[in-house]
Amino acid sequence: MSNKTEKILHENSPERAGNNTNEGLASDTVNLLLLLGKSEGDFALQTMGTTSDGLPINEVASRLSTYGKNEVAHKMPPPWWAQFLKAFVNPFIIILFVIGITSFITDIFLAHGESDWTKIILISIMILLSGSLRFWQEFRSEKEAQKLKALVQNKALVQRTSWGDNVDEKKREIVVSNLVPGDIVHLSAGDMVPADMRLISSDDFFVSQSALTGESNPVEKFSIPHTDREWAEAQKDYDANNPLELNTLCFLGTSVVSGYASGVVITTGDQTYFGSLSKNITGERALTSFDKGVSKVSYVLISFMLVMVPLVFILNIFTKNNWHDAFFFALAVAVGLTPEMLPLVITTNLAKGAFNMSKKRVIVKKLNAIQNFGAMDVFCTDKTGTITENRVVLVRYLDSVGKESGRVLGIAYLNSYFQTGLKNLVDQAVIERMENEHRGKEALEYHKIDEIPFDFTRRRISLVVEKDKERLFICKGAVEEVLKLCTKVEQDGKIIDISDLTRDNASLFTRNLNSDGLRVIAVAYKKVSAEKNIYSTNDERDLILVGYVGFLDPPKASAKDSLRLLKDSGIQVKIITGDNEVVTTRVCKDVDLGDGEMLLGSDLSKLTDAELALKVDATNIFAKIDPLQKARIIRALKSNGHTVGFMGDGINDAAAMRAADVGISVDTAVDIAKEAADIILLENDLHVLSGGVLEGRMVFGNIMKYIKMTSSSNFGNVISILVASAFLPFLPMLPVQLLIQNLLYDFSQMSLPWDRMDAEFLEKPRKWDAGGIVRFMFFVGPVSSVFDIITFLTLWFVFSANAPEVQSLFQSGWFIEGLISQTLIIHMIRTQKIPFLQSTATRPVVLSTLAIILAGAILPFTSIGGSVGFQGLPMVYFVFLGAVLLAYCIAIQLVKTLYIRKFKIWL
Repeated sequence: MSNKTEKILHENSPERAGNNTNEGLASDTVNLLLLLGKSEGDFALQTMGTTSDGLPINEVASRLSTYGKNEVAHKMPPPWWAQFLKAFVNPFIIILFVIGITSFITDIFLAHGESDWTKIILISIMILLSGSLRFWQEFRSEKEAQKLKALVQNKALVQRTSWGDNVDEKKREIVVSNLVPGDIVHLSAGDMVPADMRLISSDDFFVSQSALTGESNPVEKFSIPHTDREWAEAQKDYDANNPLELNTLCFLGTSVVSGYASGVVITTGDQTYFGSLSKNITGERALTSFDKGVSKVSYVLISFMLVMVPLVFILNIFTKNNWHDAFFFALAVAVGLTPEMLPLVITTNLAKGAFNMSKKRVIVKKLNAIQNFGAMDVFCTDKTGTITENRVVLVRYLDSVGKESGRVLGIAYLNSYFQTGLKNLVDQAVIERMENEHRGKEALEYHKIDEIPFDFTRRRISLVVEKDKERLFICKGAVEEVLKLCTKVEQDGKIIDISDLTRDNASLFTRNLNSDGLRVIAVAYKKVSAEKNIYSTNDERDLILVGYVGFLDPPKASAKDSLRLLKDSGIQVKIITGDNEVVTTRVCKDVDLGDGEMLLGSDLSKLTDAELALKVDATNIFAKIDPLQKARIIRALKSNGHTVGFMGDGINDAAAMRAADVGISVDTAVDIAKEAADIILLENDLHVLSGGVLEGRMVFGNIMKYIKMTSSSNFGNVISILVASAFLPFLPMLPVQLLIQNLLYDFSQMSLPWDRMDAEFLEKPRKWDAGGIVRFMFFVGPVSSVFDIITFLTLWFVFSANAPEVQSLFQSGWFIEGLISQTLIIHMIRTQKIPFLQSTATRPVVLSTLAIILAGAILPFTSIGGSVGFQGLPMVYFVFLGAVLLAYCIAIQLVKTLYIRKFKIWL
């Protein structure tokens, strides 16, 4: 490695990174990229201290130690102590802290006589308990999420000298984080570029740089640098000092669209071009529709609080003439109206859902995808490798008239053996069949001259091979694409002109094979002279059709049942594939997806977005669809109000996966597909899809329980407080008592993520409805207020708790009734059925609510309760309380029945 390069890389190593500014780091990186990008490939290898065979293992270990892992800085969770401190920053704890300071001043600092530490100790315990539980749940959820993400790793094909004697033995797939400057990496279609690289060989190599430049069109890259003048002539806006415009450089974060190339790694991790940018762009993820829905409900509750709290404050000042008590009581009411537990409940639900799915070998990359999974009402999937086995077997090799022909297999084999672009199952099947027939050594007699890689526009791949100075130009691909390039056909050893009748017979012949479930590709060739060694798509003409090869890719054993389960769950299933309509129809029939209309890519291209939106709902099969059309179909479905999931495993699926609400892939997918996915299946069993949908609905349902419980309970409490404040000559509850009640109620709800959902709730997709939550709040909330007021009147008239001297009796009575009714509402709201009789909560929910009820009932009788103003209640009160709570449960059940009858929904 040159001294200049060593100096630049050393200054940018993790050990020295802290001594450089971001601007300096980016400047050094740019200078190195410009230096190597404008130089010859041999100079780049020499500068990086490597060869075209790669680095030896000992040198790799040394560089890995010096420059660190090939990992770009991303938003890391704060250290545990920072998370611990952050857990104490919420409205509940802040108000407790303010009350604690005030109590210290009044009970200790300004106390006349003996100081009373009881209230301060109690408040301190409440602060510590609340913050510690919040920290533990969030910290554990974050750790579990990090473990799940670590299970999905992208790999790169790397060449190192110590791994073997020949080129193939020196190549191995390794995790991209283990790349070092100087490594030789081989790239092909579907790969993510794993580092900043200088190409040393390339063949029709196109890269998408949209992640860095925003430019949607792929850019062709070369191993030989253009001069500044050549680029300036080709591009008016060419900037010679912008590495992104150099034709020999590839950058981390970009993806390979087509072709093949190899290159030397220049910089890794934070020292890459993308790495220097990521330090400025790393931050919070973009808000999803679910985040916006939660924010909207929080906004409604907070707005409600901002209106009601001043009203409570003013009302208590006028009726009690004590602004100090009124102020702290209003603050306590504000805490009660603040949904401070909402982030914790959501995080715990999502983390628990992700953990449950991981046990089924499903990795959730983005936690919010779980909720979208539950809301999904349209599931779109590619055919090959998703609902089929992804195990292609070559079963037919036929000449142009339909006779079995070893010559056709041999020519197809040469094309598959020498191709170096997108690795696919078709080529593997051809090679495997030749080896099974002991003809695998035929390719050793040839050597490759050039290659025109496969792409999804041409849908074919061409190679030029040579044997004994005779060159063959061999093309194989989609039948219709190859046929239009042919002017002659080989029949019975003779080469004759191809006629329209021959073309029609070929189409009929392949259609018959398709109807048997076979995927058919055509094989053609021509002899070419040795005048040149570089070929292009312009040479794909005047070919001789030699025959066809047919492949069987049967549906997965689990596909039929899995897709039926999705349909039974209220999800439309749609197939979107690049394969032809006959094969697609056969496969769909095998998995019972034959209903609905079919739309071909050629017809889709004629439709406007508005016309497509009208057709997509009624169409279940989309055939001969290109990658951009897949994404367009997804967007059309979303424009119709659907929550859409898309499952794919190839480079042609990445755009659709990004467009979908939930992108799903498999661990064997190409890098770009896994990068675009939100959820990755580690096993090829589609049954986990329906399980994931149910898990998503369960997560969504448990979150809805908390939101609806909190909103309705808060609304009812405020009505009760306003009524009590209007006629009582004392506070209906002391601020610290109200905070204790709120804390206990929060604890009772923390078990909700471990609750179950009724089977009826899981039967169909569930979407966010902020308006429905507000409606629920106004409909259900006042019911508790009716029974609170009954309790007020009973305490006032029956138990004579009607003067400031006996206010502790009133406050203790309402504390117990309010806490138990709030806790019981958990069981009433969690199901649309009759609780305990028709639907019972899980053991954690039952035990936690029972514990809170007992704690609340016992507290006024303890010394701790006495220190905060409670007193014991006569046993006859509990007889009255039992009757009130029973009546309350019956009333809630009646309201529930009316609500469901009117609005056709509960949660």
